[in-house]
Amino acid sequence: MNKEEIIAKAPFFQGLEPDLVSQMASVALVKKYGAGSTIFHEGDPGLGFHLVAEGRVKIFKSAPDGKEQLLHLFGPGEPFGEVAIFAGRGYPAQAEAMTETATLFFPRAELKRLIAENPDLAFGIMAVLSARLRRFASMLEAVTLKEVPARLAAFVLNLAEDGRERVELSVSKGQLASLLGATPETISRALARLKNAGLISEEKPFINILDRRRLTEAASGHFEHQGQ
Repeated sequence: MNKEEIIAKAPFFQGLEPDLVSQMASVALVKKYGAGSTIFHEGDPGLGFHLVAEGRVKIFKSAPDGKEQLLHLFGPGEPFGEVAIFAGRGYPAQAEAMTETATLFFPRAELKRLIAENPDLAFGIMAVLSARLRRFASMLEAVTLKEVPARLAAFVLNLAEDGRERVELSVSKGQLASLLGATPETISRALARLKNAGLISEEKPFINILDRRRLTEAASGHFEHQGQ
């Protein structure tokens, strides 16, 4: 595994000078997890953060009855557990490998040293945290204020925020339902409505965006005004 190449390609570290990429790679530890393996539990000491190198990771909270509330899904190039960098507290949720997964783990103590020596690194990290907070706030608004088709439209657009017209839906209907605060049956109906309206098409596990403008309108809650 080429740690420097993985770090250099990750949006989280975009713009870092090659020398700093090498320094980050020198402190990164390769961690491997089998499908279903716990990466950290809620409340575990925040000893550092991870960058997904291969596979997929879900972040969730568990209710006393065992029900899971899915919070985030991360794939290659995406970081998780960054709260440990600044807060120095326990992780606020649980992380689990959804597939065979490899991560680069950055110990907090080493990161603090690198940030002290390279303040630009801190700004890059804060930019990612700010973007994630905006996405989380948007999802919270969708779950509490919008109908399921609008939530689903917003989710697809978030996956395609880099301008792509084809995105991979790499979660089950049950997991997507948990993420969007709905039932699998409701998700299926919402997916059918978006397809029937000509906004998206589906080639499992991919979704094609056919009309981004109208999909954006649907995500804003104006789906009914399109005559569907």
